[in-house]
Amino acid sequence: MLPDIELTAPERRVWDAFPEGRWVDLRSGEAEADDPVRDGRWGPDRTVRAAVLVALLLGGDAGPSGAVAGLRLAGARITGPLDLDGAEINHVLWLEHCRLEEAVSLYGASTRTVRIKDSWVPGVEAGLARVQGHLDLKRSVLDGGRLSLVNAHIAGELNLNGARISAPGEWAVFAGGLVMEGGVLCRNLSTRGGVRLPGAQLPGGLFMQGARISSDGGVALVVDNVATTTLDLSGGFDAEGTVRLRGARISDNLTFAGAALKGARGGEEPSVVCLLMQATDFDFTVAGTPEGAVDLRGAQVSFLYENEHSWPGVVELDGFVYGSIKMVEAGRRREAVGRPETVVRRVGWIRRSPGYSPQPYEQLASCYRKVGHDDDARRVLLAKQRHRRRTLGPAGRAWGRVLDATVGYGYRPWLAGIWLLGLILLGTLVFAADDPVPVKEGEGAPFQPFVYTLDLLIPIGGLGQRANWYWAHAGPQWLAYALIAAGWVLTTAVLAGVTRTLNRS
Repeated sequence: MLPDIELTAPERRVWDAFPEGRWVDLRSGEAEADDPVRDGRWGPDRTVRAAVLVALLLGGDAGPSGAVAGLRLAGARITGPLDLDGAEINHVLWLEHCRLEEAVSLYGASTRTVRIKDSWVPGVEAGLARVQGHLDLKRSVLDGGRLSLVNAHIAGELNLNGARISAPGEWAVFAGGLVMEGGVLCRNLSTRGGVRLPGAQLPGGLFMQGARISSDGGVALVVDNVATTTLDLSGGFDAEGTVRLRGARISDNLTFAGAALKGARGGEEPSVVCLLMQATDFDFTVAGTPEGAVDLRGAQVSFLYENEHSWPGVVELDGFVYGSIKMVEAGRRREAVGRPETVVRRVGWIRRSPGYSPQPYEQLASCYRKVGHDDDARRVLLAKQRHRRRTLGPAGRAWGRVLDATVGYGYRPWLAGIWLLGLILLGTLVFAADDPVPVKEGEGAPFQPFVYTLDLLIPIGGLGQRANWYWAHAGPQWLAYALIAAGWVLTTAVLAGVTRTLNRS
């Protein structure tokens, strides 16, 4: 124990209250004067040395029978470093409306609940710490230093609701490998500097409703390879920088409902990267169109919810797998299928992905088939072939146009019937207006314009008309040649379409 003469009056109060875990409140009762952010000039009557707090936490007297010792202090100016690196702390540490002149260090410490609420502190270092309780920084201001929780383990909740953390040029929250047993509460958190949580284990969920994250480095939030039940980035969540969820595994709900995703560098960097992410519900009903690209490559979700603002000009969709898509309008969810305009909108969504990839089309067609909209699925697959055609050489593009016009790449075989009927009508009318010349006078069947036209269009075999008649005039003769060529083209296109259909089956 420190000698009595070394303790100031406020320190003596803290020392005497510790064994019974009583509060020591040094506040004046005036809100402005008690604000630790606005007034750092508190005098000796409100000043406590950090060394005194360390001495109590590491070896303070036990309380009387039935009392639980603990350090509870409000309205104090704490000078010197609160250095508890590697310490074994068996008492709660609870500071409210305090101003700490130097950072708090709990690196490698084992402690019970730590609450530093409504306070001002340069930073908190708690890497490798083991907290057998809660870590609560609710509404506190960390100015000039970050909150570090690298590889820490917290048995209770991490509460950053309403906190303000300013570490410009670096990460405001650095918590790679954090292991939580409770939830991470970051509602209305405000940071200058990114939030980094790669590889964190968050079974209680991460809740960032209304949080405002601003990063000078281009990445606002990193939750790569995080395992959690819920990731809530809704309710006015605002990110100036990329939100990155590469490889994140979210067993329940991922929501951006009402979020503002500004990306970085005026949209040059992606707004959201969900590469290989897994989730059950993925609610992307954002407040406004993201400024940067949205990368969903390799992501897997069961239910995707969107609204009119969801998709920017670039959306990476290669490998994105989803069970169903629902459109959210006026707060109501409905299937994004069943109406012709939705197919056009969905295909336009896929076309936002750079380059050509068949998988997004196949995935969307599969989604339509699941709900019984086979016609819509065929429209999507036809759009896929038209997109693919752009990647081919001149000959491939030319043949693709023939397949598209004649049988719709096999997805519209009835087009061949329309072409056939049109050519038969044209040939019948033209040939009926002129007289052909027999190849051998008096032999063969009488001339029939309809049968003759049909005979020209059949590439193999014959009906006994084409070989028995020819034309003295150039017009009908050239039409006959054209009908023979058209017959071959139609037959080839139909066979190609049938083959494509059989291959899909």
